[in-house]
Amino acid sequence: MNQQELTVIEHIEELRKRLVLSAVFFVISLIGAFFLAKPLITYLQATSTDHNLQLHAFNVTAPLMIYIQMTFLISLIITSPIILYQIWAFVSPGLRDIERRATLSYIPYSFILFLAGLAFSYFILFPYMMNFMMLLSNDLEIEQTIGINEYFSFLFRITLPFGFLFQMPIIMLFLSRIGLLNPIWMVTFRKYAYFVLFVLAALITPPELLSHLIVTVPLFILYEISIFVARYGYRKYLKSEEARIKEQTEREQQLQIEQALQAQRAQIEAMQDDKH
Repeated sequence: MNQQELTVIEHIEELRKRLVLSAVFFVISLIGAFFLAKPLITYLQATSTDHNLQLHAFNVTAPLMIYIQMTFLISLIITSPIILYQIWAFVSPGLRDIERRATLSYIPYSFILFLAGLAFSYFILFPYMMNFMMLLSNDLEIEQTIGINEYFSFLFRITLPFGFLFQMPIIMLFLSRIGLLNPIWMVTFRKYAYFVLFVLAALITPPELLSHLIVTVPLFILYEISIFVARYGYRKYLKSEEARIKEQTEREQQLQIEQALQAQRAQIEAMQDDKH
């Protein structure tokens, strides 16, 4: 087995270890999430009463499925910082010390941004969309009978994507900090990125202009913030690379000096041996 094959096997083994650790923490957090799921479901149901909705279970297993989904969701949120740390620990050997310290500090901000995305979608976007749906039903003289499974599926479909979309600035900062992303590319392809975000907003929201704008505008702002932080991260990367090249050059010069001195000493010793 050659060295390259050994390295690949070591990387696979390291990845397996990180995945196992993440899975263990996820299972442990399921225990706590099991007790948190009920009060959270009760709290979220209060939103339905604000809109004069009475939720119904159209099959026997619907409440159980919602309980299980909520438990897994809470556990995923609790475990997300640990999962992010395991990802960082897997890629960190390829980073310099200063890059490892810098990128490790991004994990708390990533978790905060995830919670901010959930809060934005739940407290701002979701109520507006529910009001729009109810007004539309009243205008059409339709009496809505909503199942609890459909209600929470709609809630998850609105809120969860924003938790991940709000990660955009920190992801761009991380990629630029390690040199994989140049902010010039983000500026060059801005119009294409805007189009993708516009389509994503259309997939998340109902076919209504104002709700679409409520989603699209924050996504555009997030992209512009991502460009700003990517520039900061890329400047740090360039300084780090400059320092690395300088250190490497100094090491090479020192090695050349040592080799020259060693060769000189060898010549002196050879001359002394010839005299004897």
